[in-house]
Amino acid sequence: MSTVRNARFQIGQVVRHRLYPFRGVIFDVDPTFNNTEEWYRSIPQEVRPSKDQPFYHLLAENAETEYIAYVSEQNLVPDSSDEPLRHPQVPELFEDLRDGIFRFRFLQEH
Repeated sequence: MSTVRNARFQIGQVVRHRLYPFRGVIFDVDPTFNNTEEWYRSIPQEVRPSKDQPFYHLLAENAETEYIAYVSEQNLVPDSSDEPLRHPQVPELFEDLRDGIFRFRFLQEH
């Protein structure tokens, strides 16, 4: 699990994409871009984000399906809708949604 000091969002937070109609919950954070060059180049140049920012792994969903998404910080906004998420992995990883943030199910609390 990455530790990111200056990430705007946190693991367990429910977010939505700024441009595209999907939302999800963050399950991991990369401090900077950490995917393939092929993946990066598949993003249309006019909306391609800078690599030098946190990128978030989401259990994501749109109207049709559930999937894993990899999204730059600049393209995420908090989701305060409190609508439940259908993604089948959400209950496996998280519990107790409070104020738009899930508690990670396996986090050891001291």
